[in-house]
Amino acid sequence: MEIERETNEGNSRRIQVRFITKLKAPYKVPTTAIAIPSDLSRLGLSSIVNKLLQAVDSEWKTEPFDFLIDGELVRMSLEQFLLVKGISAEKILEIEYIRAVAPRKEEEPSPHDDWVSAVDGSSPRFILTGCYDSLGRIWKQAGWCTHILEGHSGAISSVRIINSEGAGSATVATASKDRTLRLWKFDAEDSTDHPARIRAFKILRGHNASVHSIAAKTSGDMICSGSWDCTINLWRTNDTDTNGDAVSIKKRKVNNKIEESQSEGEAVSTLVGHTQCVSSVVWPQHNTIYSASWDHSVRKWDVETGKDLSDMFCGKALNCIDIGGEGLALIAAGGSDPVLRIWDPRKPGTSAPVFQFSSHSSWISACKWHNTSPLHLLSSSYDGKVMLWDLRTAWPVSIIDTHKDKVLCADWWKGDCVVSGGVDAQLRISSDISIQ
Repeated sequence: MEIERETNEGNSRRIQVRFITKLKAPYKVPTTAIAIPSDLSRLGLSSIVNKLLQAVDSEWKTEPFDFLIDGELVRMSLEQFLLVKGISAEKILEIEYIRAVAPRKEEEPSPHDDWVSAVDGSSPRFILTGCYDSLGRIWKQAGWCTHILEGHSGAISSVRIINSEGAGSATVATASKDRTLRLWKFDAEDSTDHPARIRAFKILRGHNASVHSIAAKTSGDMICSGSWDCTINLWRTNDTDTNGDAVSIKKRKVNNKIEESQSEGEAVSTLVGHTQCVSSVVWPQHNTIYSASWDHSVRKWDVETGKDLSDMFCGKALNCIDIGGEGLALIAAGGSDPVLRIWDPRKPGTSAPVFQFSSHSSWISACKWHNTSPLHLLSSSYDGKVMLWDLRTAWPVSIIDTHKDKVLCADWWKGDCVVSGGVDAQLRISSDISIQ
């Protein structure tokens, strides 16, 4: 079978290819070899696959595809790719196709009263945001806010969902420029049309400057925080102190209702070593915390001993860090240049990144690995864009540019959505993203 060109360009040589896929029906095309022009790139290949699918199903609706040869995404013409990779065009070439990683829908924006500085999409039941108006918000879906978290006296800089898996109650944490962290409980099943205003059940004091980042231990019984005071504090999340006694503030009577008491907590321990603002922390394993700082370093900490186990320096002030990839072994970080860097600490004797993605045009504000795919991660930037990356290519597989100004935070939600917030005071949800 031979595919004719639809353009009036000059003739190019043809190569024999076979399209294969791991996708289930109705995405499968016949596996017979066909001859196609060698100067086709991704869009041309996608057009061919869609035509083959339409030949099988007349009601097929066109959609974009990506293509892999020998496990690497094709981001140039076939001829260029084969030349660069030293692959012979004399034999039948197997090309695997996958659904393109691109949002197929943009939800209506969810407005805030100031910059949206923090977002956490780790619960499929809701989205947690933090805002410069000092309020946290719980969103059931786009435009539907069910709870407002009141109490901070400064802008919220970081938010984290601690526990949301149990029936009903969920626990979340917020950090603020007011130097405190606060812990909140609410009913995640609440579907009220008018957001309920709630107070924190515990206030954590101990930092001497703005708290910049929070991470939760997977068990949910502790969190850690990074601050402008250059330290990382560890905190318990229950409402008792180290001796098991509640440290309570007097109960308040509001609108003839007795509000639950608040407790105050002190740091269990402090990790010292950074020389500038600790901008980002993650707690991926029971006894290991990673941190990024404006002192240009990524550090790995032993929680029990408080020791700094390893340092990596990249020459740039860092804003964000996340751990992911195969075996949760790769470290992604971004900061005061447009480059998203990824290190593999398993490679001894080198501190050089194993990947560097440089398609942004300004500082990187957030990076996040996909929760099920070891190949995919996202980054957000002051250039107003969120970019989705696949380790099999150096170019972004999708660019989300719905924000009108700097993007300050971004995360995955439900596995197939990206949530992001920024200076335009909007929470944006880009949905129906295919991750393979």
